[in-house]
Amino acid sequence: MDRIENHRRNIASAAEFIKTRLARIPDIAVVLGSGLGPFASSLKNTETIPYTSIPGFSRSTAPGHSGLLIAGDAGSRRVLAMQGRFHCYEGYDVLDTILPVRVFRTLGISNLLLTNAAGGINPGFAEGALMLIRDHIGFLAPPALWGENLSEFGPRFPDMTRAYSNELSEIAVKASETVGVKLNEGVYVYAPGAQYETPAEIRAFKALGADAVGMSTVPEAVAGRHAGMRVLAISCITNMAAGITGRELNELEVLEVSKRVSDGFSRLMTEIIKNIPEERA
Repeated sequence: MDRIENHRRNIASAAEFIKTRLARIPDIAVVLGSGLGPFASSLKNTETIPYTSIPGFSRSTAPGHSGLLIAGDAGSRRVLAMQGRFHCYEGYDVLDTILPVRVFRTLGISNLLLTNAAGGINPGFAEGALMLIRDHIGFLAPPALWGENLSEFGPRFPDMTRAYSNELSEIAVKASETVGVKLNEGVYVYAPGAQYETPAEIRAFKALGADAVGMSTVPEAVAGRHAGMRVLAISCITNMAAGITGRELNELEVLEVSKRVSDGFSRLMTEIIKNIPEERA
């Protein structure tokens, strides 16, 4: 079967399945990165669907990714949260990694909140800092829009001048002030992984203007923007990138730092969510 046609069928099948399993579909979707899954535990009145039961969904194999789709209340708002995502370094095609975004859009969801664990490049960041992504450098990312354009989602050449919604970003800034959780701002650069970057690569990224580096988010942001969604993205700086401190990097440190900041992260996300205007596609 044609790759794009199979992708279309998987989107339709997954969306229809989720509709039958949830009492109602919210207008906000959240993708939780490595170690940030505990936010889903703060949701109330939850409905849970394992990825393995959703047609077309892949299996999440990365550490700290539980592989559960959870609908629940964050304050007064209903959200649909992915407790873990799919990465190309797991062996998946880029269409597999962006499929959930297109499923969300098919369900009528208009707000996409992306989160990730990232390595800090900006020396002004500390481990455990949160960074609002204002822009990204994605030329090393797999091209999410190659192949036949899915015109039912968006145009052949979507504009990326504002890949991340100014409106949602300003809501995030105000939310951080309200809950007293510092929110840095910066540029995120995509690296394919699965190995961590070399010091030379980090020096190059720094010269290009990057503040943090990670192995996700960019394909999802592109797919969301292509589909006309409002996109917000926040990184948790779980470690300083290679060569910054001289220490070797490991995934246990990533998960430990994410766990340490989970309370402040959850309070920030809840405050952001409750201030997003209600909107249906």
